[in-house]
Amino acid sequence: MLKAGVLGAGHLGKIHLKLLQQSDKYDLIGFYDANAENAKKISEEFGYKMYENLDELIADADVIDVVTPTLAHFDVAKKVITAGKHLFIEKPITNTYEEAEELIKLAEEHGVKGQVGHVERFNPAFQAVSDRIENPMFIEAHRLAEFNPRGTDVPVVLDLMIHDIDAVMSVVKSEVVKINASGVSVISDTPDIANARIEFANGCVANLTASRISMKNMRKSRFFQRDAYISVDFLEKKCEVVKMKDAPQDPDDFAMILQNAEGVKKQIYFDNPDVSANNAILEELESFAEAIQNDTEPVVTMQQAANALKVANQVIANFNI
Repeated sequence: MLKAGVLGAGHLGKIHLKLLQQSDKYDLIGFYDANAENAKKISEEFGYKMYENLDELIADADVIDVVTPTLAHFDVAKKVITAGKHLFIEKPITNTYEEAEELIKLAEEHGVKGQVGHVERFNPAFQAVSDRIENPMFIEAHRLAEFNPRGTDVPVVLDLMIHDIDAVMSVVKSEVVKINASGVSVISDTPDIANARIEFANGCVANLTASRISMKNMRKSRFFQRDAYISVDFLEKKCEVVKMKDAPQDPDDFAMILQNAEGVKKQIYFDNPDVSANNAILEELESFAEAIQNDTEPVVTMQQAANALKVANQVIANFNI
């Protein structure tokens, strides 16, 4: 079992603490939180060992799980890596792409692994269809959330849209060539609703919308590719694959047949893949343990997270406010 320490005991940090304690791949040794009063309260309530010094936690651990505000990511991650410890860090990886690149170089120099918490990669609905998404040419995603003051210290692109940016980039194997975007600040100092049109070198276009001032929660993506349409509901954990194949000579009476202007007939097939229930956060943490133990590449590498951050920051830079 890998000795794990958690840095940051806020809302998400408490979830990580609970799951690491449950996991049979980690030995949770304790946590550190800069807010001593909050740390003491959590330690007394849940029985986790509270470290009063971050350096001591790093020294005792094999893996540090960083769940602090984004602005603190770079400094603490640098400290973890230079101490030779493996790093799991919440998304976005850092505040800037340049900071992320520096962390990647440091991790290579010190021979440690890093994984970033883009948890939607572990969403069971996305996992069920990700291997069926082949060369998508149009993608549409809506990620809408009811207002929550927590997270409004960063633009909605870094808070919400970056999930879809990472998911899209994991299936579109091409370079981003153009971005058009707009964002509106409604209640926060930074945009609360944003739309981005991302164009890739291979011709794929992704149209992403994110809002944190919605009346309802929604996390849906649709992937369109040759002869197939794939939908993923990240919130309800459901997915659907609609395929079109050349129609047989003698289709049965219940077959759905489409015919274009040239007379080409296609038959529509519906497929609802099995979605295996999981705890996505626990799975991402345990996948990182396996990557360390087996010396394999983490599912969400620091470079992939850096690339998603780069695009997210380009979206923000392209806002027509």
